[in-house]
Amino acid sequence: MKALDLKDIFHKELDAIYGKDEVASFFFLCLGHYLDVARIQLQLEPEFTINKSETEQFFITLEALKQQKPIQYIFGKTEFYGLKFKVSEDVLIPRQETEELVNWIITCHPEIDSKPTKILDIGTGSGCIPVSLAKNLPNAKVYALDVSKKALETAKHNARQNEVDITFIETDILNEATWDSEFKDLEFDIIVSNPPYVRNIEKAEIQPNVLDNEPHLALFVEDDNPLIFYKAITEFTVNNLKQNGQLYFEINQYLGNETKQLLVDANFDDLELRKDLSGNDRMLKGIKK
Repeated sequence: MKALDLKDIFHKELDAIYGKDEVASFFFLCLGHYLDVARIQLQLEPEFTINKSETEQFFITLEALKQQKPIQYIFGKTEFYGLKFKVSEDVLIPRQETEELVNWIITCHPEIDSKPTKILDIGTGSGCIPVSLAKNLPNAKVYALDVSKKALETAKHNARQNEVDITFIETDILNEATWDSEFKDLEFDIIVSNPPYVRNIEKAEIQPNVLDNEPHLALFVEDDNPLIFYKAITEFTVNNLKQNGQLYFEINQYLGNETKQLLVDANFDDLELRKDLSGNDRMLKGIKK
């Protein structure tokens, strides 16, 4: 089958769901993923054809996309901060907002090149945050925790794939009884977290491809206690974040001031609430006095 004919089928079947531009992006991603063919090749060779077995893979992907399965899960991989990551339905798909958080940390800490630094990521999921930090701050000692064994398996794979050394810890940050046993004698210079923060009342704003596929454990919190993870992590810093250590959060855009107040009440200093590229309150930083 001619590749351009197959592209037309993608548009016919998917444009009503995703829109023309995103469907074109899906098709060219498939072209690169399955055939290692760049989109420009179709401009240079409009008669380019795809054999029967390869075409079948495109149709399998098309059916999954019709069911609004994220293309990252279909491929089993994605990119984040210039690195390749394995993803599955056990972990959230890394997002641009989290890349912005990682970039903030990296650009704020050039001193890590010259002094020993311990970094902890809480709720690591795919490992995108600690792997990216370890790759770009090679002198840092990086730790990462998650409550999900399957998520940690994925994160460990991504650490190996990107050739970084990370200490992984399986524990529930909400279980204060485990803090002493897991983190005895450990103090961190930087703690970062992108914990669950989407309230149930916000589910109507979530696209079906996210709501029906990504792990709810990593997404949602109860409406009556939406800052449960932020409260626990802030309390955790009392004994486990060094004086003048920095705490970074990715946050719910609707709860920026409320999350900031947690750090005010915990006597953090130099608080900064930062917007993402879409103009939403998305990141928060504070320094422990």
